[in-house]
Amino acid sequence: MKIIIAGAGDLGFHLAELLSYNNQDITLIDNNPDILEHAAQHLDVLTILGDASSISILKEAEVSKARLLLAVTANETTNLVTAVLGRKMGAKNTLARVSNTEFVSEYSREIFSELGIENIFSPNLLAAKEIHRLVRRCSFTDLFEFEGGKIILTGVTIGDDSPLAFHKLKELGGETYQNLRVIAVQRGSQTLIPHGDLLLRPNDHVYIVSLPGHVSRVEQVTGAKKRDIKRVMIIGGSILALETARLLEEDYHVTVVEQNKDRCKELAAELSNSLIIHGKPDNIDLLQQEGLSQMDAFIALTPNSETNIIASLTAKHNGVFKTIAQVENKEYIRISQDIGVDTLINKKLVAANNIFRYVRKGKVEAITAMHGVDAEVIEFVVTKENRLTKKALKNLHFPKTATVAAVVRGEQGIIPNGDFIFQLNDKAIVFALPDAIEKVEQLFN
Repeated sequence: MKIIIAGAGDLGFHLAELLSYNNQDITLIDNNPDILEHAAQHLDVLTILGDASSISILKEAEVSKARLLLAVTANETTNLVTAVLGRKMGAKNTLARVSNTEFVSEYSREIFSELGIENIFSPNLLAAKEIHRLVRRCSFTDLFEFEGGKIILTGVTIGDDSPLAFHKLKELGGETYQNLRVIAVQRGSQTLIPHGDLLLRPNDHVYIVSLPGHVSRVEQVTGAKKRDIKRVMIIGGSILALETARLLEEDYHVTVVEQNKDRCKELAAELSNSLIIHGKPDNIDLLQQEGLSQMDAFIALTPNSETNIIASLTAKHNGVFKTIAQVENKEYIRISQDIGVDTLINKKLVAANNIFRYVRKGKVEAITAMHGVDAEVIEFVVTKENRLTKKALKNLHFPKTATVAAVVRGEQGIIPNGDFIFQLNDKAIVFALPDAIEKVEQLFN
């Protein structure tokens, strides 16, 4: 598949890096020669120096042959112009990154669709929604919803006193575990595909699929601590912080700490039910004076990853139950539980999840990369009668490093067993390690 990426900054480079692993034909456009040189040295991509919103540059990139054009520069105007021109010049699909969240409203999407832009996305809004989900279900480190919540995927760290600790998966049966399934275990830097003899250990990070009415049972069987969140402190006044506070202030008492006085005024004007504090986010004395130890959740969203991590650890030391920190370096994601921060958020990874469904073969509805896990959760649609609809799941020869986590059939969520047989239009939620993805795509293509 020929894919053109306009913008080789953090998001563009990250997408090019991920896509190049999947043997895609990638062209990367940027007007910064140093950034392009770095990309050329580290990635198997074609690079073009120039303005992506230039017709001549798009011609040079052969945009007319592109299956997908991703406009992800730091300038939303450039992205919108690039996407419109690219579509008019023959690109099959176009996506544009924006900062203004007004552009992602349903009304705006209809307008941009008429101009030829299939999808508008805001990394800040996507990350804010993920943070909102995590605060809402604060006992989990990860929470993903499929098909409007018909299937729930949760992540939780096993403590020393967890009912799962020192038990093999095959020992976990009966009614208590009905409609629940462990689909992955992260042990240090290693991702394990569950099997009956796998012995769960303290500090294992376990991912469990459940039906919506059984999420509370996940907390029960894992021993995840529950707490009603009432007070939330956010440090940093970025766009992400604003969007997060806007989502949270409807249900929680929100305090935002920002060091720029003018930005504080802007936040106060935008937020209707949040307390805005002018001060340095790394001033621990200030945070304590503003009630840090009384907070139930602490969300660190400054531009500095290290500040966010240290502040979150300080919040934990002060008794805060739930900590979430934004990090720019995706390598930090793997060590979040090890260092004591409940969840690390990376906007690039969140945005990439949203984009990847346009790249995968087969009829893909959604895709999720779980934090710190070297694997993907992909939602495929069964579009035709073939061996998928004629053989039981246990006879389909699924790769050993992949598993069907759940199925959505109409309005019903299903946790399938080996005798399950797919039907036309079923939506299969598949967990797969990188070496299994191509084989799984072939099964659903």
